[in-house]
Amino acid sequence: MLAGLAALLAILGLTLASPARAEGTPGRCTGRFVNPITDVCWSCLFPMSVGGLNIWPSLAGRPDTDNPTLPVCACGLRVGIAMGFWEPVRLADVSMKPWCFVNLGGLKLDPGFDIGFKTMAGPSAVGGKAQNTSGWHVHWYAYPLIYWMNIVADFLCLETGGIDILYITEVDPLWQDSELTAIINPEAVLFANPLALAACAADCIAASARLPTDPLFWCAGCQGTMYPLNGNVAASIGHVQASRLALARFAYKLHRELVAWGTMGSKGLCGSYLMPVMRKQQYRFQATNPNPQTGGRYACAPIGASTTFMSAGQVYPAIGEDMGYLVWRKRNCCVL
Repeated sequence: MLAGLAALLAILGLTLASPARAEGTPGRCTGRFVNPITDVCWSCLFPMSVGGLNIWPSLAGRPDTDNPTLPVCACGLRVGIAMGFWEPVRLADVSMKPWCFVNLGGLKLDPGFDIGFKTMAGPSAVGGKAQNTSGWHVHWYAYPLIYWMNIVADFLCLETGGIDILYITEVDPLWQDSELTAIINPEAVLFANPLALAACAADCIAASARLPTDPLFWCAGCQGTMYPLNGNVAASIGHVQASRLALARFAYKLHRELVAWGTMGSKGLCGSYLMPVMRKQQYRFQATNPNPQTGGRYACAPIGASTTFMSAGQVYPAIGEDMGYLVWRKRNCCVL
């Protein structure tokens, strides 16, 4: 099951440009391996539901998405029980340093060729005024934690497989060039106006109080706007806000490219389905690096929730500016 990860680590071991935890050195990658026991917010599994009945509520008060009303479901001729739950399925590195594998112990890869090494971050001056812009890379790992740890046996609704790297944005030209990104999000021009941006304030309030507003798909709540679907953040307030926005955009990008599919709601009872316009309510992001969030209502906050309500210490100067996240996904499934 861990063969893919072992092969990756072997490659990294041969091509490392810097050791883990090169603290205090500019441009060096920092991070640590995720402990699947102590670094995971296990209460983020809840709430769980059967049909519209919340059978296992979240003690932290985390809201749930809408679930199918009826407890009984059918997939073809097979009848089952409609269950809803949250599942940790992906890990993500989000860093301004190219080839920085935060959740793999802060390993930095030297690919041996000049790709992904454009200037990714730093304030710029336009018209004599400083603008806080930043650029981020994302590494997307398969991380079916519940299946991998055999916490639940013989549950066909769980994502199966081992730990592996699925996507690296350094080799994706659409991720770094906003003009090329327009190929997959041509509708972005429709929302590049003050009125559309003002509507994101309502999404910010909704995401912070309960859940983001899916009809406002161009908004990432308090983090800003979803467009363009790349790592170039034009209004970077801080590492937490900007990294969460970059991760939300990346998840949306995967849906737009039909790589990620929908798993929530009545349509997901019998399997995943196409979701080219991502429903933000399907995901929660939990910080794993540099400081794991393992408790509290906002430990695994929905897309667009205010970072004000998250615990302090989510970023450290110099030695803790590379971010790691565990991605939780809502799953509705007809248990046969």
